[in-house]
Amino acid sequence: MPKIEIETFVHAPIQTCFDLSRSIDVHMQSTSQTKEKAIAGVTSGLIGLNEIVTWEAIHFGVKMRLTSKITEFNFPSYFVDEMVKGPFKRIRHEHHFIEDKNGTKVIDSFDYTSPLGILGKIADQLFLREYMKKFLLIRNQYIKELAEQK
Repeated sequence: MPKIEIETFVHAPIQTCFDLSRSIDVHMQSTSQTKEKAIAGVTSGLIGLNEIVTWEAIHFGVKMRLTSKITEFNFPSYFVDEMVKGPFKRIRHEHHFIEDKNGTKVIDSFDYTSPLGILGKIADQLFLREYMKKFLLIRNQYIKELAEQK
């Protein structure tokens, strides 16, 4: 069960960071490398509590679908999205936002369980954990740059 923790400091207000992080449109822009697009549920705008989105993307040359739901929501400091259907056994992604006098500390806690038992654990160690971390870092950098331009 790998857990990835990422902290990003953004020179922007907490509300801006919170809304950019839950924006379906920004998510699609920030994940262009995997051609990620929202195909069902909330497909544009801001996603909120108990709302669902189904993503389609290409990872490792394979088209995949993943449906996630916002299961916890406390504007503007915290929200959680969890996989309800998809290629993983389990995904829980916590988004924390802490206001600072110079901006906002954005903390991602991405906790997942790979499929395929021992094969999934081997994949985690060989490449999957680093792949997921890089995916999150690219997304956070995009959000940071967008927020700091406002």
